[in-house]
Amino acid sequence: MLIRAAAPADLPGILAIYNEVIATSTAVYALAPVTLAERTQWFDGRRAQGYPVLVAAEGDDVAGFSSFGDWRAWPGYRFTVEHSVYVAADRQRRGLGRRLVEALFPLAAKLDKHVMLGGIDAANAASVAFHRRLGFKEVAHFEEVGHKFGRWLDLVFMQRVLDSPGAGRG
Repeated sequence: MLIRAAAPADLPGILAIYNEVIATSTAVYALAPVTLAERTQWFDGRRAQGYPVLVAAEGDDVAGFSSFGDWRAWPGYRFTVEHSVYVAADRQRRGLGRRLVEALFPLAAKLDKHVMLGGIDAANAASVAFHRRLGFKEVAHFEEVGHKFGRWLDLVFMQRVLDSPGAGRG
């Protein structure tokens, strides 16, 4: 399985994975599937900002994807990004998620990013443990900030410092 930069031809595969996640889990608090046009706009926006979208692919088959983008819009947050990673249900637990996230670290560092965040449904113990294994630590727990599948959802934020803690910036 090759980890590589996503191309426009990968968008249907990315869309299928994302919509499966929306329909079957609380990993995304969206309630309705997104369209190919919406995913294309997201993809084009990431590329316009110089941010990566990566895929785990075997030929034309997309097994997972990862990306990061701005965490908040204000200039003071310019060294912090929030990542996302999703792997097709039938391809999970094979190390693809780890490879997709680890591939983001040097790309973020190259863009002079200091911290990478992840927002995770607090009930998703597997994702929290996955992020801990990648060096993320829990820094916030927001109670009942989401609602999906008829229940309130807690959101955990986890962070990983990408360079030396407290590293100076110009």
